[in-house]
Amino acid sequence: MNFIEELKWRGMLQDSTPGVEEHLTEKMRAGYIGFDPTAPALTLGNFVQIQILKLFQLSGGKPVVLMGGATGRIGDPSGKDKERILKSFDELDKNLESQKANFYKFLDFDCGDNSAIMRNNIDFYKEMNVLDFLRDVGKTLTVSYMMSKDSVKNRLETGLSFTEFSYQLLQSYDFQRLFEDDDVSLQMGGSDQWGNITSGTEFIRRNLSAKAYAVTTPLLTKSDGKKFGKSEEGNIWLDAAKTSPYKFYQFWINADDKDIAKFTRYFTLKSHEEIEAREIEFAENPREAKRLLAEELTIRVHGQEAHNAAQNVSNLLFKKADKATLMAMDAGSLDTVSQEIPSFNIKKETFDSGLNIIDLLTEHTGILNSNGEARRAIKGNSISVNKDKIGSHEASISSDSLMHGKYLMVENGKKNKYVIIAE
Repeated sequence: MNFIEELKWRGMLQDSTPGVEEHLTEKMRAGYIGFDPTAPALTLGNFVQIQILKLFQLSGGKPVVLMGGATGRIGDPSGKDKERILKSFDELDKNLESQKANFYKFLDFDCGDNSAIMRNNIDFYKEMNVLDFLRDVGKTLTVSYMMSKDSVKNRLETGLSFTEFSYQLLQSYDFQRLFEDDDVSLQMGGSDQWGNITSGTEFIRRNLSAKAYAVTTPLLTKSDGKKFGKSEEGNIWLDAAKTSPYKFYQFWINADDKDIAKFTRYFTLKSHEEIEAREIEFAENPREAKRLLAEELTIRVHGQEAHNAAQNVSNLLFKKADKATLMAMDAGSLDTVSQEIPSFNIKKETFDSGLNIIDLLTEHTGILNSNGEARRAIKGNSISVNKDKIGSHEASISSDSLMHGKYLMVENGKKNKYVIIAE
């Protein structure tokens, strides 16, 4: 695989320095992307950059993950219209540790010569005092050069502290250190990082009399112009504790039909030929294209078991699912269901001696407004509990019916579903 050609046909190449393609085809090269731990987990926006590293590795390159233990303490002004609120050192360290596991999931750190490696840029600065930094790092670039970068120019009117102004120097020195220590000759990143990355190539030219290269990707947006990875509820995270596998799966299922071709090219690991064949096959059936992408990415990010659970939740909520499907669901999946449809909390002891179905539907939940309405629904064969039809208004629901000792699913007709949580 030719890395640059791969990025081009996928629509993932924004800018590159001259000669980078020839440089990468000469022999195995090492390339890096930096990740600042300013959030407790990685997002889909970060996943774009992880995908770049993965494609780089599949093309025979050596991917380097640079964790921003130092730069995260400063704050990158790129793409920001105001000063960042600085995180505490403890918070940054916790974020960094929680993010690291993701990279071991997506990149191969044990595959021979092009095994991925991870570095932390705090190691470049922890023994350096401010005078050393100003002499050895700050002297390299002029103020006029640094001010020519968009990340600085765009902030001059709204305000830019010296702290954030110095970020460009740190990222540049990072590149120089990786060039010296790990023979890293390529830095990659989003298009908003172009100024910082090319400052790094300038560091290497001036301080080491050597040549380094840069590649950036477009900032991925949706067809409506909104930032990719943002839903109405906020970020889509790669951490199951922050975005459940079900919600992650549904993000792709609910994507706009106009976006699916772009998303597929950005995120699938399928080959050029496979993707183009899929685009032709599902040109008139984008729903199936979305399902295939949702399946692939949910398995990659959360695993096969989590995908199966997400699919079961989807089937239960949106398709005709049988009792076996419901009863096979784990407690986590049932909890996810309870967050997606109306749910009611009832004290667990209420079920100890059996709870009359009429009382359950009216007094304890308000699913139906009156005893008469509940009787008519039962008589009309509309009410089911855990997929079992209720045939009598005298039916009693006991604690034995609680799935995992906690959950009960009530349905009124085909579309009205509810979860009872016994606590």
